[in-house]
Amino acid sequence: MLIKTFNHALMITSFVFVMMLIIEYINIQTQGVWHESLVKSRWKQYLIGGLLGILPGCLGAFTAVAMFSHGILRFGAIVTAMIATSGDSAFVMFASIPLQALIITTILFIIAVIVGKLTDKFGEFGTGDKKMELHKEEKCICFPKGKIIPQLKNLTLQRGALISLVALLLAGIIWGKIGPQGWGWKRITFLIISSISFFIVVTVPEHFLEGHLWNHVVKKHVPQIFLWVFGTLLVFNILTGYIDVASWIEGNKYIVLLIAILIGIIPQSGPHIIFITLFAEGTLPFSILLANSIVQDGHGMLPMLAESRKNFIKIKSINIVTGLVIGGLWLFIENLI
Repeated sequence: MLIKTFNHALMITSFVFVMMLIIEYINIQTQGVWHESLVKSRWKQYLIGGLLGILPGCLGAFTAVAMFSHGILRFGAIVTAMIATSGDSAFVMFASIPLQALIITTILFIIAVIVGKLTDKFGEFGTGDKKMELHKEEKCICFPKGKIIPQLKNLTLQRGALISLVALLLAGIIWGKIGPQGWGWKRITFLIISSISFFIVVTVPEHFLEGHLWNHVVKKHVPQIFLWVFGTLLVFNILTGYIDVASWIEGNKYIVLLIAILIGIIPQSGPHIIFITLFAEGTLPFSILLANSIVQDGHGMLPMLAESRKNFIKIKSINIVTGLVIGGLWLFIENLI
């Protein structure tokens, strides 16, 4: 059981790892695009908030908070972003349940835009107070043609480690040791994404690799995600040996719904992996995972908490009400069917 759980956690974390590398790369290459878009149309604001929210990870949510703080986005748009976002757990969803993750992301985007519009219509909260500074970085030349070979000749520990990790991942995928066993669309997608990440770690300049890929992705996010995934899977596998978890949830769905919403308040992605795991195992109804996804926003609200506790409470309250209403109605319909 330990080996099976470890392999499963390793597969999910590997997918999260390569996706984070690519997202970080795209983010730096497009630095300033969102910040320079001073949108006047409210519908454009909700769409931008929703698009920032559905980006896997906390980057989009952080950007939305910064834009709100600079008076660029209205309150409804920041509500939209926070309902749409699932933080780092979005990576885990796409690794574990890719098709359902796409469906959840689409539903979250639609709900988020509608609730954002209704928020501004029935409560004129305005924009941020422009206290929070937005730090821009110099645009990175992430494919320095004349420096790639010298970088490989003078290989640093960090680059060597990343190249080795991604190379092992590619080998594991090709020989069927990591990820799906058969050559379906999942395995091909995993191989393509891993190949792109290999290109990135080989070609990017040293300052980008060390500052963004190594310090941010590898050291900060990957160990935490692996521990949460492994721990959740292990506890679930142990519990199923002694408790009929599926039967308990079946008989206490509305209690589990409330628990999912309350845990969604925690500004951390890790606890929400529990609900993804239960759903992936066929134990949790879709409605409860959706409600949890609506309320939770990973680390996305931490900058807002630091800047304005009043706005933090307002946004979280709207998210909780939305999660209760949508999750409750969806669960009621599931029970009827």
